[in-house]
Amino acid sequence: MITTRLRRNDLRRNRFFYKPEHCENKLKAMKKILAVLSVACLAAVQTAHAQAKPYYTQYILNNYILNPAITGIENYTDVKLSYRNQWAGITGAPLTTYLSIHGPLGKRDFRTGVNSFAVPGQNPAGPKAWDEYAVSSPHHGIGLTAINDKTGYITRWSIAANYAYHIPITAKTSISAGLSAGVTSVSLDRSKIEWGNLDPNDPAIGISNGEISKIKPEIGAGLWLYSARYFVGVSALNIIPGKARFVTNDKYGSSYTINYFGTAGYKFALTDQITALPSVMVQYWQPQLFGLHANLKLQYQDFLWIGASYRHSDLVAGYSGMIGMNISNVFNISYAYEHQTTSRLQTFTKGTHEVMLGFVLGNRYKETCPRCAW
Repeated sequence: MITTRLRRNDLRRNRFFYKPEHCENKLKAMKKILAVLSVACLAAVQTAHAQAKPYYTQYILNNYILNPAITGIENYTDVKLSYRNQWAGITGAPLTTYLSIHGPLGKRDFRTGVNSFAVPGQNPAGPKAWDEYAVSSPHHGIGLTAINDKTGYITRWSIAANYAYHIPITAKTSISAGLSAGVTSVSLDRSKIEWGNLDPNDPAIGISNGEISKIKPEIGAGLWLYSARYFVGVSALNIIPGKARFVTNDKYGSSYTINYFGTAGYKFALTDQITALPSVMVQYWQPQLFGLHANLKLQYQDFLWIGASYRHSDLVAGYSGMIGMNISNVFNISYAYEHQTTSRLQTFTKGTHEVMLGFVLGNRYKETCPRCAW
């Protein structure tokens, strides 16, 4: 999937833009930030050899956005709305929103007796619940994701349908395989560009005076091994290769290359009421770009959680913190703040903010948090 998000590693891997005469002097003054963002986005779309999926600070709360194999993992329909304001305070900085929804089909009731339900005063997300956890019978899952990503005068959106099939392999562990299929689009509105010292005839940013857009199909696939206490997953997104360009010259264009993700996490109890979930996520996208995310989530019963993470990718690193709670068994909310430690834009930005709203539909067992680790 092509992304229009401006990031430091986007700038570094686009040699067209990262020459000193194009970039270095533009990052020194706040009044030139918009020009930097606009030109960088155009360079990222037109000259990059690879594009990364958008960053999500709170992906640990919704791994489904990165792996279709999670589709339909729970007994209810899970809906997530997310808004991310990257580099707040800078005009034209990346804004990302998404909607995700998925639920099971043909999943049998795993509640086999009165002991299968939570006991008042017992932690429904703790060791007792893990011991009583039993896998469900084979079942299907279906879902949908819709993402909108805007940076400067470039907008990218995508929509995909997702499917997964879950099967038990032991009394406590299941495995699932999933596919996603949809379309992605990237558009550039040249009529709104503040050209300044830029050349409007530069072939790297097209020649039309209006809005230019390109659409292509998108395919993804994933595997997910999970129980109540751990998960291991791999996925590949944007499997169909291709190139988007706003001019006919093959010299200018952005390649759609495969994005690979590997994730793993394990729950353990600190006390009867507090659990910990450390996890890692590895991201790789061609030609040789790499990202590592390390997370720790602490949760009190099934009500309140806090977390911290560290992200490092090529030339970009940052720390983040998050907090969230289950307001009820149908609604939850969380917030994350991220501070970049290596980007030169940290001088001008107020950090990155991300808010996520969750809705649980068809929750017949009144669960307030996922039973499976995902």
